[in-house]
Amino acid sequence: MVRWLGLLARLVLGGVWLWAGLAKLPHPQTSISAVRAYQLLPTGLAETVGQVLPWLEVVLGACLVLGLLLRFTGVVSGLLLVAFVIGMISVWSRGIEIDCGCFGSGGPNPDASKQYPWEIARDVGLLALSLFLVWRPRTPLAVDSVLFPPLETYETEEVDVEAKS
Repeated sequence: MVRWLGLLARLVLGGVWLWAGLAKLPHPQTSISAVRAYQLLPTGLAETVGQVLPWLEVVLGACLVLGLLLRFTGVVSGLLLVAFVIGMISVWSRGIEIDCGCFGSGGPNPDASKQYPWEIARDVGLLALSLFLVWRPRTPLAVDSVLFPPLETYETEEVDVEAKS
């Protein structure tokens, strides 16, 4: 049952990352503006992050949906979500009213602070899914199962040794 929950976590998380990245790819300047709006990174670094982030989100989402390198992608996903939560808490505490830029928009929004608690809660929930996949990366229908088949357990080896004797 836990493995099937892992599949669900993988598909939800992967779908969210794909949606977020694909929404930003056609509009790189909007993504850059969204990163700049947080006022956390120097201008050059904000531009680089704004350009790279959509691609990272798409690759991460694809890996999760396919079930490729799940423990690693779970860690990367978790780290990104922690960064996003910190960014949201930062703008909220500084009284900056911006759209989070999570799904292709971004920039000033006078009503944004009403959304911050929900956006933080969403990202914390997604963080929990990421951590679940770090803890239990073996899920059904995953490429990892083909590339890295599970090793036989010690008990199975012991039974095989006894059978050969």
